[in-house]
Amino acid sequence: MANRVTKDTIIMDALRMNEGTAKFFLEIGMHCLGCPSASGESIAEACAVHGEDADALVERINAFLAENE
Repeated sequence: MANRVTKDTIIMDALRMNEGTAKFFLEIGMHCLGCPSASGESIAEACAVHGEDADALVERINAFLAENE
């Protein structure tokens, strides 16, 4: 079964699925991927803080993960 993220996925878990997912977070201004927040913050929570659309980010990450299985 493919790796997939949801809005509830912790950022660090997404990064562990594939390090390439980092680019999607960096592109929308989430530059602190190594900070404690990345270890405990969900994609939805981070998007809320950064004023981004969590559904759009999840869709982009899942498309990337599917392409890179």
